[in-house]
Amino acid sequence: MSTPPEAPHECPRCGAPYVDGQEYCLECGYHLGGGRSVVSVLSQWWQARFPWYPGDWIWPVLLGLLIAVLGGLAAALISPSGKSSNGTIVATQSRTVAEPATPPETATVALPTVPAGTPTAPPTTPSTPPPATTSAAAPGGLTPWPASRNGYTVVLESIPSRAGRSFAVSRARSASRAGLSQVGVLDSSRFSSLHPGYYVVFSGIYASKAAADAAASAAGGKGFASAYSRQISH
Repeated sequence: MSTPPEAPHECPRCGAPYVDGQEYCLECGYHLGGGRSVVSVLSQWWQARFPWYPGDWIWPVLLGLLIAVLGGLAAALISPSGKSSNGTIVATQSRTVAEPATPPETATVALPTVPAGTPTAPPTTPSTPPPATTSAAAPGGLTPWPASRNGYTVVLESIPSRAGRSFAVSRARSASRAGLSQVGVLDSSRFSSLHPGYYVVFSGIYASKAAADAAASAAGGKGFASAYSRQISH
């Protein structure tokens, strides 16, 4: 009697099926933990103990904090604990300072009398206001997707709508503070190229897929290993 095949697993984020050993969801990019890399082992350890997993970006951040703390401790241990006992000898040289010469008396010059009613101040011209400048969004600020514009972007996370938009906004602000540019949140039900029912945390607005692919690689280097490019169409 043959053994019936096992039912396929489902992605805990979007519900898409996946097979054993698969590391990322092919639909939403969620890290399934199928690989045996260090990040996979750590993510499996986290998800086995906590109900919420922030994403693979947490491990480079924690490693950077650990290196910074160890570096601070090392600097505190090797820094000098006291002042040097060697005195510094400063040679002084006496010199005679000549008294400043008394300036000669200045003659008093009478100022011409200004007739009454004569304006004494030059005419003023209206000041020109400085040109308007635009500045980049501050770290933690969000960028809205331009209305009626199609293009490409980098998808950092796809969060189910049931989790709430406030949670997606919080994740987007964290990505902005991590150094990613033009970070915002999309409601996938408003775009024909996206699956409805998600809040999509994106980074960047690009005219070509090649530019979005390059930005996705750069985002992966900043701790967002699940980032991928996606076309955005109304």
